[in-house]
Amino acid sequence: MSYIDVKHSTKRYQMGETEILANNDVSFQIEKGELAIILGASGAGKSTILNILGGMDTNSSGDVIIDGQNISHFSSRELTAYRRTDIGFVFQFYNLVPNLTAKENVELASEIVEGAQDPTQTLIDVGLAKRIDNFPVQLSGGEQQRVAIARAVAKNPKILLCDEPTGALDYETGKQVLQIIQDMARKHGSTVIVVTHNAAIAPIGDRVIHMRDAKVSQITQNAHPAAIENIEW
Repeated sequence: MSYIDVKHSTKRYQMGETEILANNDVSFQIEKGELAIILGASGAGKSTILNILGGMDTNSSGDVIIDGQNISHFSSRELTAYRRTDIGFVFQFYNLVPNLTAKENVELASEIVEGAQDPTQTLIDVGLAKRIDNFPVQLSGGEQQRVAIARAVAKNPKILLCDEPTGALDYETGKQVLQIIQDMARKHGSTVIVVTHNAAIAPIGDRVIHMRDAKVSQITQNAHPAAIENIEW
């Protein structure tokens, strides 16, 4: 069995009398330590599946098996524990606490799990040695995203989930952030999943899950994933 095994997962939302099908019979597998890209246009259902994988939402039917456990059957308490210990999140708009320094933002995550990385060293590792005591308003967009990545990885998560992590960044800064994310899989052995609408990013992944109209339309694998410096958009 694969490390992540999504089987016939469907997610329905009820909006008044209208039923919205956000995911429709979605199935795919991801191996441990892979960098997987979930690619699709806005509204394709990719963020919904990311939220389900991260335990922030539950599917309506189907199975989502992570490391042998079917999280579709988890209680709210079990999902909370799963999010706390197993998952690191990186979002498009950083979600930093504005009145906390970079280090304090990272400490928020590292203090809730055992065996967390040192917050200061984690910030140094993402290139923020000189920004440790700065507040978010004193940081550029790329620096804020690096703090968000440091906060996510300080927990030593089993799975790192990234929702459009370069969407609010310029080209060069986006590539720097992608390099950090790719290194999490290549150098640290994390299982990393990146949701994006940017097809130019797809070649950096080991596996690319294409989504369209709430379904998986195609799954491709890159035998030789591209280096970050070789991609352009």
